[in-house]
Amino acid sequence: MSSLPGRRTRHSPPGPSHLSSEAREELRRRLQGLIEDNRVMIFSKSYCPHSKRVKELFSSLGVEYNTLELDQVDDGANVQEVLSEITNQRTVPNIFVNKVHMGGCDRTFKAHQSGLLQKLLQKESTYDYDLIVIGGGSGGLACAQEAAILGKKVMVLDFVVPTPQGTSWGLGGTCVNVGCIPKKLMHQAALLGQALRDSRKFGWEYNQQVKHNWEIMTEAIQNHIGSLNWSYGLSLKEKSVTYANSYGEFVEHHKIKATNRKGQETYYTAAKFVIATGARPRYLEIQGDKEYCITSDDLFSLPYCPGKTLVVGASYVALECAGFLAGVGLDVTVMVRSILLRGFDQEMAEKVGSYMEQHGVKFLRKFVPVMVQKLEKGSPGKLKVVAKSTQEPETIEGVYNTVLLAIGRESSTRKIGLEKIGVKISEKSGKIPVNDIEQTNVPYVYAVGDVLDGKLELTPVAIQAGKLLARRLFGGSSEKCNYINVPTTVFTPLEYGCCGLSEEKAIEIYKKENLEVYHTLFWPLEWTIAGRENNTCYAKIICNKVDNNRVIGFHILGPNAGEVTQGFAAAMKCGITKQLLDDTIGIHPTCGIHHFGDNEGIGPGHHPERLLRLGLLLSSLPVCSHSFQT
Repeated sequence: MSSLPGRRTRHSPPGPSHLSSEAREELRRRLQGLIEDNRVMIFSKSYCPHSKRVKELFSSLGVEYNTLELDQVDDGANVQEVLSEITNQRTVPNIFVNKVHMGGCDRTFKAHQSGLLQKLLQKESTYDYDLIVIGGGSGGLACAQEAAILGKKVMVLDFVVPTPQGTSWGLGGTCVNVGCIPKKLMHQAALLGQALRDSRKFGWEYNQQVKHNWEIMTEAIQNHIGSLNWSYGLSLKEKSVTYANSYGEFVEHHKIKATNRKGQETYYTAAKFVIATGARPRYLEIQGDKEYCITSDDLFSLPYCPGKTLVVGASYVALECAGFLAGVGLDVTVMVRSILLRGFDQEMAEKVGSYMEQHGVKFLRKFVPVMVQKLEKGSPGKLKVVAKSTQEPETIEGVYNTVLLAIGRESSTRKIGLEKIGVKISEKSGKIPVNDIEQTNVPYVYAVGDVLDGKLELTPVAIQAGKLLARRLFGGSSEKCNYINVPTTVFTPLEYGCCGLSEEKAIEIYKKENLEVYHTLFWPLEWTIAGRENNTCYAKIICNKVDNNRVIGFHILGPNAGEVTQGFAAAMKCGITKQLLDDTIGIHPTCGIHHFGDNEGIGPGHHPERLLRLGLLLSSLPVCSHSFQT
């Protein structure tokens, strides 16, 4: 037997409950999920003798059963009330066998005596699969493989709709093919260019002209990605997961249509589904955008050097791409509609932009394109961009070889038949609202990754959520994905790592007078001999004064920021405070040891503070984890 996770904190209070219609619907969905997910589901109370008799019966038959003890969950009264609406039975035990309501103790024993119970227990699933995952990206693959490890029959459907420029890719999703992996490798190419310039100051002498070859770089990166695609396919095969390179679309409850590249259609059924279809870049919907512009979906496999490039957008994708394009020697302009890095700490965002500007990236602020026109064909060709001001009646024109759009992403949920089975999505974004166990409003349909409404769009988050979902569905686990204090890094020329709250969000939640911000400018040792800028790298922590100066936000702008941030994220998970950071002895000389000697007080009550010394050896932890690969 196993006891299912409830909200276990106290005995349910006596008397009637008063659930809102929304809460009642959510609870009904949760109970229907338990009934759907378990061969034998017993709603009982731990002290009830009739419940005990029923459990002993199933144990004697060698049948695994699952229980929810209503006296040991804090919403037990509400559960019993909604159960009575579903079953017209107010007593316990309340028993379901293969989704059939058996009733209570007496009826279950009568069914056993008549042979009906055995027939229900022997009833085989009529579905082709226990689980079908739609989407072969980080979250989908993690969930599928974990479910297969737990003994379930699993299928993965993955199909990449080509971009307007005709670009498509293999198994692995955005991160592997057109996201984290090629982005970090191109960022590394740009860093190596800077290292070459620095090397002369360290005694390296070379006379030949050093230049960058775009074709050699992209070929090497695509070869690496191809090896990853192959390894993911092999891993699915080794775990007996069925993989189909087909487009999945719901046609009715528990049934999908899979269409391959040749247009051939096959139908499959499953007990449960996980939607992990991710997102794709948005377009401007102006003249010439889809005809002549590219996105990050095209850039990393572009067979020719993009030349003079206009990057439209101020997202982390926009700034990262602008950064490494400039780093390999290209003329780059970023057109910004409003602010840089929306959702990130704005002080840090402006410092990122300032550094890029000082190193050759041009910014056009408060402009948006209204037309893109081809002037010359070629690889690259020439494009004319007409843009208008967002503040004044001003129009400008510019000529570029390539226009890269990075203005946000649209969830890939609108054309997979969700409306046919009643799964709700956000009308504006296409994202899917889920509860705290990644379950949609349709009990047998779940979702992970970038399609989730209000959750972080990060590869390690999707992997963690996918694994934990499979373990809850098929492994008896109750562990949920924790979306709090997730670290991330923006791989701009000077990397920006953060964990926790931005200063703006911290003020919104905790109020100015309850916060203290400690900050420092620092000069990496490696930059000194190279003659690079002092007072450019920057770090700050945001502390909650009313909670023992607990660190609620960590931000760093400097070399290897991702590696540094990863370790501080672990410390923040443990509830690190300012005093504990003060007490930490650092590793010298590293960028991980900062002296937060100044404090930027927000509100009254400043006190002299000791130097905050942060020194953790963090480089052993990956920034972009592909832990679903074995």
